[in-house]
Amino acid sequence: MDLNRKIIAIDGPSASGKGTVASRVAAALGFDYLDSGALYRLTALYARQHNADWSDEAAVAALAEQLPAGFDGGRILLGGQDVTEAIRTEAIGMGASAVAQLPKVREALLQRQRAFLTEKGLVGDGRDIGSVIFPDAALKIFLTASARIRAERRAKQIGVPTQGVAFERILADIEARDEADSRRAVAPLKQQPDALLLDTTHLTIEESVKKVLDWYAKI
Repeated sequence: MDLNRKIIAIDGPSASGKGTVASRVAAALGFDYLDSGALYRLTALYARQHNADWSDEAAVAALAEQLPAGFDGGRILLGGQDVTEAIRTEAIGMGASAVAQLPKVREALLQRQRAFLTEKGLVGDGRDIGSVIFPDAALKIFLTASARIRAERRAKQIGVPTQGVAFERILADIEARDEADSRRAVAPLKQQPDALLLDTTHLTIEESVKKVLDWYAKI
């Protein structure tokens, strides 16, 4: 069996909803789900716990190689501790962008991500799933939405009003992360030539999931 036919790669910017869509598509198809961004967030958090600067490539890469990550249903674990909420802060998100620019860190996490693929099938989301991790995936999608819509979704997710100083900070953080992700020297975030564009600005989660499933059914 060609396992590449059982891979759906969904890439996109921060807070675009790709994780929610990817996990629901995986559930609908009976595939496993890989949240690659969680691995970079875990690495950023792990580096902070060990007082390693996010720009210290050698130190962060060494930590990434021994990253005690675990996934238990919807929970994300680090050294056995539930850090599902801790890794979703904007600060750790920026840290993830910082460590993701380090070639040795990306190399350390590359094989770990590829190991998630089994005969069961895999839906992975991130920023280089289709370009680097699974370049031969059967279906590649670039999922995005306007920065303001993404900021509103993030604000609602964490219970912050969609206007005011706190919201503007969230919007600024998202725009800053977009800039960092698109400009990094290694595997910059961009739509690949063979990836289908899915703009969810005006779509519900259900509509987005259906679109992906429809595309996959035509392969």
